[in-house]
Amino acid sequence: MQTLPFRILIDGACPLCKREGDLLMRLDKGRGNLVLEDISEPGFDASKYGTTFDAVMGSIHGVLPGGTLVQGMEVFRRAYAAVGWGFVLAWSAWPVLRPIADAGYKVFAKYRLRLTGRRDACVDGRCKIT
Repeated sequence: MQTLPFRILIDGACPLCKREGDLLMRLDKGRGNLVLEDISEPGFDASKYGTTFDAVMGSIHGVLPGGTLVQGMEVFRRAYAAVGWGFVLAWSAWPVLRPIADAGYKVFAKYRLRLTGRRDACVDGRCKIT
């Protein structure tokens, strides 16, 4: 069981990512169980979480209250649980489906710039996915 709030390091310049973050914040209903931090902001510093900008740009990360990082689908499972909607993604933690859901997210993360119409959006290199 996680202690709240759960922090998501989200790419606010990604339209789909931003929409998902906005939805999660609406589901939180101001309870403070979830915090979003925009990694596309110029002042964002991934090193304060013990990771790199390339790592957080390559896959969504979440920060537990104790500072432990989680990434990928685990972020979504924890975020939806934090706002009381854990049942939506419960299936993605089932032993047979977990590897499929996790792999599906990895494919999305790798191609999200292309999938969200931002193929050429990375002119300054800040949003490059390695």
